Amino acid sequence: MSSTPLTQEQISVDTPDAPLGHPAVEEIELAAVLHALSDPIRLKIVFGLAAGVPRTCKSFDLPVTKSTCTHHFKVLREAGVIRQRLEGTTRLSTLRRDDLEQRFPGLLDSILSAAS
Repeated sequence: MSSTPLTQEQISVDTPDAPLGHPAVEEIELAAVLHALSDPIRLKIVFGLAAGVPRTCKSFDLPVTKSTCTHHFKVLREAGVIRQRLEGTTRLSTLRRDDLEQRFPGLLDSILSAAS
């Protein structure tokens, strides 16, 4: 039985030495976005990023452990809701507002408005 190595796109890269995996705009799925935004902690993160300023996980006052916080950011990133970039050992997160608006016009604003 031969096994074919996975491509970079098939692997969710999540190490300090490698770029973080983000879906392309056309790969963002509605179900994944809605799932990511269904959690109150993740919704709080999205509200915090809505101002357009890159933020770190530590900059949010979340009532969860560091590992749980990391998990929430990973769910948002893999759903295509946020983009993360490494700056040294720090991950800076931004909201992918334009990408979400392109893919699902009005969705993010409707959810943020309804949840506020």
